[in-house]
Amino acid sequence: MRIIGIDPGSLRTGYGIIESDARGELQHVAHGCLNVAGRPFLERIGAIYRELSQVLAEYRPDTAAIEQVFMARNADSALKLGQARGAALVALLEAALPVEEYTALQIKKASVGAGHADKEQVQSMVRWLLHLDKNPQADAADALACAICHAHHARTRQRWQVAGHV
Repeated sequence: MRIIGIDPGSLRTGYGIIESDARGELQHVAHGCLNVAGRPFLERIGAIYRELSQVLAEYRPDTAAIEQVFMARNADSALKLGQARGAALVALLEAALPVEEYTALQIKKASVGAGHADKEQVQSMVRWLLHLDKNPQADAADALACAICHAHHARTRQRWQVAGHV
C-alpha cells in the first residue's frame, strides 16, 4: 500500500510518501515541502492545491493521511491553516483517495512513541524508521510521520478484521 501523509500549512505544506507491505515493513518513496511563502494568501491556497495535485499524479498513492487542525494561537492563524488544509483535502479527494485524519498526538505516539515529542525527535525517528541518510526537513518529517501513523493504524485494523473483532 502506498500512503501519502500531509502536514498542512499556509506557508509550507509537507508531504511524505511511503509504502507498507503485508508484513508492515515501511519503505520511503519520496518527501518534500510545497513552499508557498511570499505569495498573497489566495495564491498560496491555489498553489497548495495545484502542486499537491502534481505530486499525487507523479507518485499515485493508494491512500492518504492528513493531520487534523489543532487550536492555533489566534483565530486568524487557525482560519488560514484550515483553508490550507482544505486545499490539500480537495486535491486528495479529487484524486479519489480514501483519506484518514489523525491528531498530532496520534501521529507522534505512532511514529515516536511519545505524544509530546518535539520536532527534532520526530525528524530523528522518521530518519531511523525509513533508513534515510539524513533528517528530513521538519514539515516533510511530520508528513512522513503522518503516513507512518496511518500504516500502523491500517495494519492494526487489518489484524482486527482477520481476527473477527470488527
